Amino acid sequence: QVQLVESGGGLVQAGGSLRLSCAASGSFFSINKMGWYRQVPGKQRELVAEITSGGSTGYAASVKGRFTISRDNAKNTVYLQMNSLKPEDTAVYYCNAKAGSWLQNYWGEGTQVTVSS
Repeated sequence: QVQLVESGGGLVQAGGSLRLSCAASGSFFSINKMGWYRQVPGKQRELVAEITSGGSTGYAASVKGRFTISRDNAKNTVYLQMNSLKPEDTAVYYCNAKAGSWLQNYWGEGTQVTVSS
């Protein structure tokens, strides 16, 4: 079992920055990949960024160049640095971990990010 706790969401003006954090506990040693997803009402949850245990990263086209995902293995924490935020980035952001041989999905409870124009 893996538990994920997010923090760092909030309200920011367009062009501003926020940093999200996700702390993992439990069987964190079994985590293969961690990532951030986001969801707005009426739409499917979408991948924003992900990072493997080896440090390889991937980003959605809409955030590439503006968002940076990183991880601190000593703290079992993954971060999402969000710069040049746009109103369309407004969503609930969820931390995700894929763990074990079956890459079972674990989710945090989500943190609201609101970007005002």
